Amino acid sequence: MENKASLRRMLKLGPLVVIGLAYMDPLVVFDSYGVVSKLTQGHVPIAYILTLVALIFTALSYGKMVQVYPSAGSTYTYAQKSIHPHVGFLVGWSVMLDYLFLPMVNFAIGSAYLTAAFPAIPGPVWVILLAIGITVVNLFGIKLTANISALFVTFQTLVALVFVGFMIKGISGGMGEGTLISAAPFYSSDMNIGLVFSGASILCFSFLGFDAVTTLSEETINPKKNIPRAILMIAFIGGILFTGISYLMHMVHPNFLSFQDTDAASLEIASYVGGSFLHSLFLSGTMVAVCSSSLSSHTSASRLLYAMGREGALPKRVFGYVSPKRGTPVYNIIIIGAISMTAVFGELEVIYSFISFGALIGFLFVNISVIAHYYIREKRRRGMDFVRYGIMPSIGGAFCIWLFVSLNISALLVGSSWLVLGGLYLFYKLKQNPSLVINFTK
Repeated sequence: MENKASLRRMLKLGPLVVIGLAYMDPLVVFDSYGVVSKLTQGHVPIAYILTLVALIFTALSYGKMVQVYPSAGSTYTYAQKSIHPHVGFLVGWSVMLDYLFLPMVNFAIGSAYLTAAFPAIPGPVWVILLAIGITVVNLFGIKLTANISALFVTFQTLVALVFVGFMIKGISGGMGEGTLISAAPFYSSDMNIGLVFSGASILCFSFLGFDAVTTLSEETINPKKNIPRAILMIAFIGGILFTGISYLMHMVHPNFLSFQDTDAASLEIASYVGGSFLHSLFLSGTMVAVCSSSLSSHTSASRLLYAMGREGALPKRVFGYVSPKRGTPVYNIIIIGAISMTAVFGELEVIYSFISFGALIGFLFVNISVIAHYYIREKRRRGMDFVRYGIMPSIGGAFCIWLFVSLNISALLVGSSWLVLGGLYLFYKLKQNPSLVINFTK
């Protein structure tokens, strides 16, 4: 019997921004700080600025494409409709890397912090408990996810403000650099620009919230207006927050080589500036952030799989199914929950790079889709249209390529292998059904 249930339009601008920020995780700057600080030799703030500048052009391209194709398929749909169905499939296949790995990285981060706080309990136990809890909540529907995300983001913001207050107090009292004003986190004579770009390529995963909300287009009221607004708001709020907090973290603890555990470096800084109180508050905030981002990333990943399953790119009976009662793609939610449990085997820096591989492929092809749809197909090339649909997406695409080639070799090798696997799967599907291109474009 054919499943005729569909996603339900419930979201306005406010909840969209909240879900995007929850996905992006206001506290993610703390999670990745130790790893990126060591990689960039203490230049995390400038790496964030480079990432924001690069991705603003891409955010604008997302806004343009969602006005044409307000679909849960996001990047997959844009490339499929604007360039070619087979290209769309391979882009969607690549983007699955960041959508599938982001829940994993959240559980890995949560496990790292909880294991540091409760060493008697093995890390894999925390991963399994988190995965089960998040999967169950997501099964109940988008409205519950949005409401819980709003509570979580509010608490995360409070924790971030308290942390910032302690850092400012500590710096003013002589901790770290002993001054609130310094150019060192942004530029120094021995700065390695190549390492900074490598750090920026990893930090791409921090901004995935503006991309994630496009997968909720079919659950958004007036998506052609609200999605583009949400995209830019999420990107700018995140960029300002991440740059400011990473700047203060460097100023209060400039020795990036002294962390006992780079994965939990922020917990060390919390204890350093605020003692046991801030240590406990930050740990609780981190766990809320893990749950919040996991909820949102789990939601978006399930919608991407749904869009690909609905159109036959993946087995429709499983991936294209929506629960008539809950209005959610329940099988996809369960599958992602199961995959996320493999976080027990992953290392954070490696997972970050895999996420960035998929994200940058998606970002690049969103920019190409703008050129293909508006500039080439619709021939909108005169006056400001040349800037909007030619120059700006080209700049966005160039930035994405620059960040892409800065990824570490392991991410490039594994990501390329994943892409080849997708190509082989597509070849198999076409051999079984040569008219598959027709199904893709329905």
